[in-house]
Amino acid sequence: MSDTVAPMLSVFPSRALVDENFKVVVKNLPPGCPVTLHSLHQCEDKHYWEAYGHYTSNHRGTVSVTDDLSFGGTYTGKEAMGLLWSMRPVPGSREGLRLRRRNVCSPLLVNISVYRGHVVEGFREQAPLASSLTERWYMAPGVQRTQIREKGVRGTLFLPPGPGPFPGMLDMWGGGGGLVEYRSALLGSHGYASLALEYFAPGELKSADLEFNYFETAFNIVKYHPQVMPDRVGIFGLSIGAVLTILLAAESSFVKPSCCVCISGNHLYPRGATIKEVHQVLNMKSPKIRLDENNYEIWRDMGLPIPDDLAHKIDVGRIHCPIMLVNGHDDQSWATVESSDDMAQMMRAAGNLHLLTRLHYPDAGHLIEPPYTPLFRATKFVKDTKEKVILLWGGQTKPHSDAQEDSWKKILAFLEQNLYSSPTLKAKM
Repeated sequence: MSDTVAPMLSVFPSRALVDENFKVVVKNLPPGCPVTLHSLHQCEDKHYWEAYGHYTSNHRGTVSVTDDLSFGGTYTGKEAMGLLWSMRPVPGSREGLRLRRRNVCSPLLVNISVYRGHVVEGFREQAPLASSLTERWYMAPGVQRTQIREKGVRGTLFLPPGPGPFPGMLDMWGGGGGLVEYRSALLGSHGYASLALEYFAPGELKSADLEFNYFETAFNIVKYHPQVMPDRVGIFGLSIGAVLTILLAAESSFVKPSCCVCISGNHLYPRGATIKEVHQVLNMKSPKIRLDENNYEIWRDMGLPIPDDLAHKIDVGRIHCPIMLVNGHDDQSWATVESSDDMAQMMRAAGNLHLLTRLHYPDAGHLIEPPYTPLFRATKFVKDTKEKVILLWGGQTKPHSDAQEDSWKKILAFLEQNLYSSPTLKAKM
């Protein structure tokens, strides 16, 4: 290293939303110097996640992660955000971890460091040449977070900065249950009043009608909020949340969404069934569960073959709003691409295929998240029987990351087209 000027590492912007790019630059290195760029994050569960890339400084003694090639590490090539999307648990971590932000009122802190040489392990036992701490936020300045406990509905509402009114969004997650806020916080940062909905426990509501009413009530809480445009409310769902999105759009007499986004969902839902009964149907299909070489469970065959009988699936021919389906061909949790194909056939026969937009991504898995989120190919999952397993979600690291980045841009454009009459005014960090 230079004897006169110490290496300097900069991250710009050092504070940004999680879906915004940053630039990492190292200066004051000797020309042709091999170095390793390393990122480290300690999650709320106290587990450490890391990524790294191997670089060689140019004739000016500079490395730019945006402009230069990584020759090895957790990612290779010219990858501006590789230090985030290729993160993985540090060696020795527990199996089946998943990185999910619970407290969206504080940022993900990521320490970016540069090390001498091409390093592959033991980063915390070495002294870096330089470091910089960067903040990654889901919730932009001015976004308001409000707990909702109204008419039996539980959730968290995120309102964009300013007086409004804003387009609204009902945001629903997957079968893991609980309250997941981070996507709604990010949607609030992009100009949408978004309600992250907490699910009821299976069996908490005693009939399919009561369950259906819970989701209708949640939609109307968003619709009739004084800072929401009542005629511009959409629904956003992932996994079982996407199934419920399709169910509401097709079957509700009261919920009339302006548009729907469904990630890794399907339309298989027995008519008149409760969520508990749907789980019971799945349990009956458990002999179709396969195990991979690591004994991770593969569920996708439980959804095959797609039934022809309308009594076992949602009549998507009754959907009257634009709907976007986002699926990965390597989804090992559910046969989402086959379900998407069947939905397209049903909508073509019903004359509403023009409302359907489909995004299919080779080598992407089930958990398609906002950009630069690491891939969680297999994670721990608690079944409704309380059995703990490791579930294979699928996906290959680089293609899955590309799918997340591309789909998020197209989702935001789809929402803007259908919910805003003018370009979106989103918050800035």
